[in-house]
Amino acid sequence: MEKTFTIEEIVERVILFAANVDGDEDAVFDSLDELEELATTAGAITIQKVLQNRHKLDPATYIGKGKVQELKEDIMKHDITTAICDDELSPVQMKNLQKELGIKVIDRTILILDIFAKHARTSEGILQVELAQQQYRLSHLIGFGENMSRAGAGIGTRGPGEKKLETDRRIIRKRIDILRAEMMKVKQNRQLLRDNRKKQGKPLIAIVGYTNSGKSTLLYKLTHADVLEENKLFATLDPTTRKLELAEGTELLLTDTVGFIRKLPHHLIQAFQSTLEEAVFADLLIHVVDASSPQVMAQMAVVYETLTTLGAKDKTIITAFNKIDKEGVDLTIKDIHDNPSVYISAVTGEGLDTLLEKIDQEINQDKIFIMTTIPYDKGSVLQIIREQGQIKLERYDEDGTYIEAYLDEALVNKFQLR
Repeated sequence: MEKTFTIEEIVERVILFAANVDGDEDAVFDSLDELEELATTAGAITIQKVLQNRHKLDPATYIGKGKVQELKEDIMKHDITTAICDDELSPVQMKNLQKELGIKVIDRTILILDIFAKHARTSEGILQVELAQQQYRLSHLIGFGENMSRAGAGIGTRGPGEKKLETDRRIIRKRIDILRAEMMKVKQNRQLLRDNRKKQGKPLIAIVGYTNSGKSTLLYKLTHADVLEENKLFATLDPTTRKLELAEGTELLLTDTVGFIRKLPHHLIQAFQSTLEEAVFADLLIHVVDASSPQVMAQMAVVYETLTTLGAKDKTIITAFNKIDKEGVDLTIKDIHDNPSVYISAVTGEGLDTLLEKIDQEINQDKIFIMTTIPYDKGSVLQIIREQGQIKLERYDEDGTYIEAYLDEALVNKFQLR
């Protein structure tokens, strides 16, 4: 009996293409390799990768008529169903390419948005993805609607809004306004959570890094949190916050963030602002780096560029060079901004004690170390110190509770604890 396939079971056969206008072929090939990983994550199989050297991009077709004809021949020869550009295409370029090639044409931005739609689980994540999708559709309505109406299904058509891809600008703008209003509520709720955390006095540490660098694995290893661990790009989309207790009993809050990537669409940065702000408001950043990656230096640069865009470049950062359990990892690699570094394996646990020591040092470097006895009739003061300070020693003596702790200067002055 002949097997019937559903749409989700059909694997798209894709051709990837990019233009090199800067003269750095290696960088473009690296980017194409990453695009292939993205396509795989989205459920496609890459049949061919094409690079063209150009002095400037063709405003009509991105790669020029001659290369378009070559692509068309490859598409027919290999029965390719989708063409994916490594850069963001203009509406005119997308429209012209899909007309000439006769198949679905998408760009890197659509592909990333599709992966985000696939991995969004929480209501906040779904809202953020739809907002980014609608913003993209509004700016690409000319090429996007016609392209997607031909596509029918598959990569780039997942997620909220897929039932009405040819909707007009007025309806899209109205939907964007609704989504922004919802996201404003999310932002306000996040701020309330941050205010409550601040009152508790628990330092917030945000884990940042390039996608698939091992951020979620590190969070799981340090806090035993039940988070997704998958060797795919953007496997984790929704941020996770868990408690982390240091050896002396100091409690911290550790939060995972969405992975960064080169050519991160500005629509995503805007839509995910409330989530990415976790890095802005954190007391400390752990920058997880895949030390086994051939593009390790370029990936570090992308992370720092993104942090600069977010306004978090001046945060205290500990760089954790991860995956040192893999063969051939360079253990002499340094952070490109000379931030304090450790070498770890989030899988085996190697180096994590050193990382925790670094965290302890960094969160206390601007605090005042006190040694004092709190009388028993001032239990409320002791409770505030427990909540807002980092106690290293607590002992019950005859005349009160003896403590050794790191405290903010304001708290020391308030209770005259010097």
